[in-house]
Amino acid sequence: MTASSGITPPENVRRVACVGAGVIGGGWVAHFLARGYDVTAWDPAPDAGRKLRRLVDAAWPALTLLGLAEGASTDRLTVTDTLEQAVADAEFVQESAPEKLDLKRDLLARLDTATPPGVVIASSTSGYPMTDMQTTAANPSRLVVGHPFNPPYLIPLVEVVGGRRTDATAVAWASRFYEVAGKSVITMDNEVPGFIANRLQEALWREALHMVASGEATVRDIDLSITEGPGLRWAVMGPMLTFALAGGEGGMAHMLDHFGPSLKSPWTRLEAPELDKELYDAVVAGCDEAADGRSMADLVAERDRGVIEVLRATGRLGREEGSR
Repeated sequence: MTASSGITPPENVRRVACVGAGVIGGGWVAHFLARGYDVTAWDPAPDAGRKLRRLVDAAWPALTLLGLAEGASTDRLTVTDTLEQAVADAEFVQESAPEKLDLKRDLLARLDTATPPGVVIASSTSGYPMTDMQTTAANPSRLVVGHPFNPPYLIPLVEVVGGRRTDATAVAWASRFYEVAGKSVITMDNEVPGFIANRLQEALWREALHMVASGEATVRDIDLSITEGPGLRWAVMGPMLTFALAGGEGGMAHMLDHFGPSLKSPWTRLEAPELDKELYDAVVAGCDEAADGRSMADLVAERDRGVIEVLRATGRLGREEGSR
């Protein structure tokens, strides 16, 4: 892929293909539809089309609250019978297949063959480096990672990074496209296993599992400790600036001088605990208790309303930058 390849500029893209229509792929479909794109989708599951349309319908009230782009409609979704039909006229492809390396490799190679030349193909992988996934593609230069956060139609973040055989122009094109499509983009300079946000989320998750396994806290305690504590600050600024504020007028320097020695304290255990049946059952039961009779659909709707209120309260709803 080169700057002179005649590929549609990110601002002019009108047709997006989504390959894989599960929770993440379906979330991408909902997001692109809400941004006014024509979307073609394909998934090998026999009932994929029915499930996808149900997911989009469930997401649409939240997307309506967020604000739909001019011309946005669920009628602009076409579910195709084959992968080749889905990508035949695509100007951008978002792949969201299950996290199995061999499957990703084969699917990306197949997409590379079927997609018009030069069109950028992005993978929603949550952990695999593109270098490991692009090994069998004939034209790996246009393959990038476009890692979203669930649900993609609601959480703005997408992390973009190429592999060793990815052309820098493809990474730049993808980053700009996501911005135009209303996402908040981190363009990573280097491949990092798990990317950035997942690495941070994983550290918190491992410590939470340790606390449940050792009986130090319940599932409810852990969730409340975040939603009623640092999570409220993290919705406004990240952990680094949050800690800088802990240093008062001296900022991060004072914070490190004052609290730095505590880093030697054995507070955290980042090695994952053994996920035995006892811990498995405790976590599942704790989540059932926390749900308190609410269905998954109820919880999704509650989450969506809450995130929208946070976005609205922090002034991030209706930002004009990156809009089409």
